[in-house]
This record gives sequence, C-alpha cells and structure tokens, in this order.
Amino acid sequence: MLQYFQYVRRHKIIGDIVDPEKIMTELAKELNVALKSMSKAKTIEDKVTYSEVVKNLCESLGVFLELASNMMPFDFDMDE
Repeated sequence: MLQYFQYVRRHKIIGDIVDPEKIMTELAKELNVALKSMSKAKTIEDKVTYSEVVKNLCESLGVFLELASNMMPFDFDMDE
C-alpha cells in the first residue's frame, strides 16, 4: 500500500483518489512502462529493480481486482 501512496504523490492524482477505475488505469499504464523498461535493462541489478517494481504494481492492481471480484455478488442497481 505504501507504493500506492508514493505513486499518488508522484503523479498528483489526489483528486482522483476515490475513482478506482482511474487508479487501475494509471497503475496499468505504470506497469506497462515498467515492463518495457525492464526489457531494456542491461544489468542484473537493473532487472532485479524493475522486477520488484513490476511485482509491487501487480500486487496493487490485484487489490482492486480482488475488491471488484468480491463486490460482484452484490447488486448495486438503484433502478428498482
């Protein structure tokens, strides 16, 4: 979770902090950038660093995906 707050502070998306869709989109973009950077890394140390970043971003995305999965059984339609 610390990585998430560091990400929010770095990208200045405090106003969008309550929008999970926006957060997931931004995390996915950051994950894409990290994967591309990892593929271009030359040294083992750089690859290890990028792999840790990728792992943390995947875990962060996993939190939102798990939340969405847990919320699916509930019907939040207000049409009734």
